[in-house]
Amino acid sequence: MGRVQGKVALVTGGASGIGLSTAMLLAKEGAKVVIGDYNIDAAKEAAQEIKNQGFEATAVFLDASKEESIKEAVEFTVKEYGTITILYNNVGLTNLKKDLDVVNIDLDEWDRLMNVNVKSVLLGSRFAIPHMIKAGGGSIINTASMAAFASDSIRSAYGASKAAVVQLTKYIATQYGKDNIRCNGVAPGLILTPAAKNNLSQPLLDIFMKYNALPYHGEADDIGNTVLFLASDESKFITGQTIQVEGGHYLANPTAPDFNAMAAQAQAAQSK
Repeated sequence: MGRVQGKVALVTGGASGIGLSTAMLLAKEGAKVVIGDYNIDAAKEAAQEIKNQGFEATAVFLDASKEESIKEAVEFTVKEYGTITILYNNVGLTNLKKDLDVVNIDLDEWDRLMNVNVKSVLLGSRFAIPHMIKAGGGSIINTASMAAFASDSIRSAYGASKAAVVQLTKYIATQYGKDNIRCNGVAPGLILTPAAKNNLSQPLLDIFMKYNALPYHGEADDIGNTVLFLASDESKFITGQTIQVEGGHYLANPTAPDFNAMAAQAQAAQSK
């Protein structure tokens, strides 16, 4: 307990999934938490749940596509708790129907994803950093994605936007490190949030499992605990990094599982 005691955190996209897990973990470890989300009713419910457990949290409406809304969320945090020392830029969008290959992608969708997935990180940091400087420092954590490091047949805009988040993280770390502000990213692989569990079929989950190094999928708390670490002073000498939290899915030569299966079949045949 107390790993972020006395710190003040704004968690964007904090009403569900990874954001909610992170908000709860930060609150349990001593931070005062503001949950920013477009779904204000869910954000208020999450904040109340945290309060019911004896910790401190409140909620604020946040439209990550609007500059003024992001500014207001940061200002609300400072007004409510006096400062902001942790910013978790977690809002992100994806669209499998419109974010396609380069020839067929909807260009309006490209602009929308760049605006929300990248610009919201820039703006959240832009508005929080002056307050962090006044407070003597802080920690900014950005949600990237393994899509920033590995390409796919679709989701061109999503992957490009998350790659931009990885690079922007480095720029923030470089520009404000002397102000005692650290900036790091977290790149999740497949994480079994409630939304993922409700929308991914078992055959699709089996494909992911085939290529994982570990024998299980990730949970929201796996990301939340990583963010907690990066928000705490335990990571005080880490900045500009993006930690890949993906169960070793992208670790091995992509042919390794197939070669292992071939070897197992050959061994089974020899033993007959």
